[in-house]
Amino acid sequence: MPEVDLPADVARGLTTFVDAATAALGPDLVAIVLFGSAAEGRMRATSDVNLVIVATRFEPSRLDALREPLRLGRALIRLSAMLLLESEVEAAAEAFAVKFADIGARHRLLAGRDPFATLQPTRAAMLVRLEQVLLNFILRTRERYALVSLREEQLVPVVADAAGPLRSAAALMLTLEGRTAPSPKQALETLAGEIGGARWVDALSRLSQAREQVVLPPGTGAATTLGLIDLAQALRERAEQLS
Repeated sequence: MPEVDLPADVARGLTTFVDAATAALGPDLVAIVLFGSAAEGRMRATSDVNLVIVATRFEPSRLDALREPLRLGRALIRLSAMLLLESEVEAAAEAFAVKFADIGARHRLLAGRDPFATLQPTRAAMLVRLEQVLLNFILRTRERYALVSLREEQLVPVVADAAGPLRSAAALMLTLEGRTAPSPKQALETLAGEIGGARWVDALSRLSQAREQVVLPPGTGAATTLGLIDLAQALRERAEQLS
């Protein structure tokens, strides 16, 4: 296990899962890769433990042997695993360019050999997927707002869930502009400041609070949700200039 700053219970659960998955998949295993906030040692209260498991094949009996380790990992440490064939890696990177650009930028190899060390989606795929991610976020969040905005506490997970798509989209946008940021969070803050000055400062502060503390100040949920939708729309307009 590489050196990653993880909560003790997460580190134990992850080690147990990696050992079980390695035994279950045997010679078919290519890699187990940790990505996202856990790979950076920046887990928060709402963070999942995100893995990509790459194999040469997923033979049914070996996949069945992976069932209980996956179920236990999900229950104990919010483990979420993408099961990917080695032959599918390049196609998946093109189809889901935002996610795989993020995986390429911040991941840790837990077992096997690194299939993402040199992987880079094409610029065309990244532009298309960037548009899809932002538009999907806008449409999905608008619907969730309409459904639950009368209940302030139900808006907290809506706001917290915005961190993933908005931050990864911002990080990719900076990459496409030939720039970098220390983290996806800082990429989003950088672009928000450049586009709108202080316009989204409060919304981004509450986004971090919802993600880290699972709470929002009373009376701020609706304004924060709508502000994040507004920010996503501004990012879409910025992304159109990259075509």
